[in-house]
Amino acid sequence: MSKTAIITGASGGIGKAIALRLAADGFNVVLHYSGKSAPVQETIKQIEAAAGKAVGVSADVTKEKEVASIFKEAISAFGTIDVVVHSAGIMPLSPIVENDIELFDKVIATNLRGTFLVLAQAAKQIAQGGRIMALSSSVIAKSTPTYGAYIASKAGVEGLVKVLAAEMRGRQVSVNAIAPGPVATPLFLEGKSKEQIEQLSKIAPFERLGQPEDVARVVSFLAGPDGGWVNAQVVRPNGGFA
Repeated sequence: MSKTAIITGASGGIGKAIALRLAADGFNVVLHYSGKSAPVQETIKQIEAAAGKAVGVSADVTKEKEVASIFKEAISAFGTIDVVVHSAGIMPLSPIVENDIELFDKVIATNLRGTFLVLAQAAKQIAQGGRIMALSSSVIAKSTPTYGAYIASKAGVEGLVKVLAAEMRGRQVSVNAIAPGPVATPLFLEGKSKEQIEQLSKIAPFERLGQPEDVARVVSFLAGPDGGWVNAQVVRPNGGFA
């Protein structure tokens, strides 16, 4: 029987690249999104055109019942859940001194509460020997101004991943965080000037921004037969950014 992967935040950027790569690897894929369905439907068509199987599910990852619906749809469509990749997240920026508590609460709700809810469902429903991954960020190591809420949320993600890995003892389920450096996606590029983007692209020794496919390759490895011994780790596909 074919294996099934859930990818949250699969409407574009890194999540979309992960969905396409895992579909190419032979997984049935469940593409979670929030907002407009058109981008996900286009990705599903692309997967089906290559003889893959995919479904889309809309949900708010901050709401427990809606997160549960993602997993329910996966079981209904494909009968099993073998890989969960939690990629959904937001990155609005503001200096801490501005005391923008609404922004802070929104980031924590989406990036940290959402991760908690997705990991909890994954822990309950993933098959024996499955793989769970959550997206963090290499920006944690840089303490970059205006990234306070985002870094706080992603530091929490890394903490949750390591605790869950310990809690999954006996089920042969790996739990890892993937912490990319700057990746050329709308989420990262939005609000940055051409000069800022150029400067950021020069930080890594490879002197370029990452591409979504760079991250998808790491997910493919961790989801595949050769990645099973990697557990409770933060893997950093960042070209040497940090």
